[in-house]
Amino acid sequence: MIDRTRLVNHFLELVRINSLSGREREVAISLRKELEGLGAEVAIDDAGEKVGGNVGNVIAYLRGNVSAPSILLCAHMDTVAPGEGVKPIVEGDLIRSDGRTILGGDGKSGIAIICEVVRVLKERNLPHGDIEVIFTICEEMGLLGAKHLDVSRLKSRFGLVLDSGELPHLITKAPAADRMEFRVYGLEAHAGVCPERGINAIKVAGEAIAGMRLGRIDPETTANIGIIQGGLATNIIPNFVTVKGEARSHDEAKLDAQTTHMRRCFQEAAARYHLTLDQKVYEARVVEEVWRDYPRMDVPEGSRIVRLVLQAAERLGLKIKPALTGGGCDANIFNGKGMEVVNLGTGMREIHTVKEHLEIAEMLHSAEVLLEVLKLNAEVGGNLFREGQADERVEDRTVQADP
Repeated sequence: MIDRTRLVNHFLELVRINSLSGREREVAISLRKELEGLGAEVAIDDAGEKVGGNVGNVIAYLRGNVSAPSILLCAHMDTVAPGEGVKPIVEGDLIRSDGRTILGGDGKSGIAIICEVVRVLKERNLPHGDIEVIFTICEEMGLLGAKHLDVSRLKSRFGLVLDSGELPHLITKAPAADRMEFRVYGLEAHAGVCPERGINAIKVAGEAIAGMRLGRIDPETTANIGIIQGGLATNIIPNFVTVKGEARSHDEAKLDAQTTHMRRCFQEAAARYHLTLDQKVYEARVVEEVWRDYPRMDVPEGSRIVRLVLQAAERLGLKIKPALTGGGCDANIFNGKGMEVVNLGTGMREIHTVKEHLEIAEMLHSAEVLLEVLKLNAEVGGNLFREGQADERVEDRTVQADP
């Protein structure tokens, strides 16, 4: 029932529209028109104003034609750089850019899939419950659109984000993450004339970082220092440096321990640096900002949405397994707000690079699974979970996702 040609053509149209994070207005207006043409009630919220962007999240409501639980469908509109002037090239079953930019399949493949599925539902008058479509902004900047979405406006308590790679994986588990910014203050001095009168902020930061556990901490936990900014010239002892990093874990106690460790490394490094000049004591110091960037995602295999996806795939003769990832997505935010939302693959490969490409067959299969999920949700209504119904367990597999 999915129209492959139409699905691909809409995707190609979408990736040609520039929509870097914070500048999604043109694609948002296009999608509002598209969804209104499919009979949806569409609004754009004020998330853009809150994050300094030029448009908010697109929120669409499609009334069902049968009694069934409302379901949320979500993808993000923004893309990373270099993402302007995308020229998609179709080569057989693969879509890529011309090599100068990313493709934008992350996350416009999800948008194209959602729109195509809604078209099929409407064209064929297929049974479905209420559907709420959310196209978010600024996902690539830290899930900001989802963070500023007022979920009290939503009827749905479960749903799907379409924002991962290989279709055989249904992401049900993702880590919580902490972001950290350390501002290290030293004392400036001439590096050639009187270096002993300075405290080198870069050296303090370097010692802190050298003492840290970074990379793969354990099977559930990672940590990274990703940005260092500071210094004015090679002949000046630097009095200031900024260091930014993160930690992630599927275990929140481990995450807290890793974050505490990284903070302590900076505090202890700064405490080792002090000097007295003209009877005045100068000390290195650290000002830190640490915050929980997004919560952990851990959706049980017995949840309605997971069972819907697995049963839909089985009907289609496809194999999909629950998986865990080390990355985060909008689904983390929805789960943190009390919903049960998982992340379905769309066929993306090598995202965030100019080698990004999309497997058309997987995008098509993803659309077929989503359509079957909506049909099955309508078919079973509120009776998917009968008391005593078996819950087959499937071993988790780890896959890659962003951010």
